[in-house]
Amino acid sequence: MEITTQMIKELREATGVGILDCREALTNAGGDFDKAVDILREKGLARAAKRAGREASDGIVELYSHGNGRVGVMVEVNCETDFVARSEGFRTLAHEIALQIAAGSPEYVTEEDVPEAALERERQVARNRAKEEGKPENILDKIVAGRIEKYYDEVCLLRQTYIRDENRTIKELIAEQVGALGENILVRRFVRWELGEHAGADESED
Repeated sequence: MEITTQMIKELREATGVGILDCREALTNAGGDFDKAVDILREKGLARAAKRAGREASDGIVELYSHGNGRVGVMVEVNCETDFVARSEGFRTLAHEIALQIAAGSPEYVTEEDVPEAALERERQVARNRAKEEGKPENILDKIVAGRIEKYYDEVCLLRQTYIRDENRTIKELIAEQVGALGENILVRRFVRWELGEHAGADESED
């Protein structure tokens, strides 16, 4: 199948990846747009893994207000250079991450950030619930492990499903931009406020 300029343009607009990579992905996918997206996604994750150890000390602090000021988000997203920090692709990514935080209400960036006390509480709740439901003793550990994975998906920003695409996680979204921009990108920290929330609620979880 002939790979047209229009096909390459559409794939580039959808993924933010360079022209040559888009052409190669479309060629390998036989012109299938969805398969090409999957190829680029896998490639982006591989590139992200390679660049994960590189220092990212530049970037942006993105501010976002939602619902006429009812929800406010501040998130620090880092990259390696000022050049990328000023790019449209990076700034769009930072904005999308802020939107995700506002909508998804994550509590942590990654699973490594979740306090052991919070995990133990979830384990105990899952185990007690399984016992109440009459689950066999020999599968309780498996049930608890599954609940912890689900908990990570709910409270960890990078594991949440992207609000604009249920087939992608935020980690995959960032990885695609790592592949497109050629630099390590990471979410350093964030704060989410919602009108009427009890002050200091987050700190009490530690």
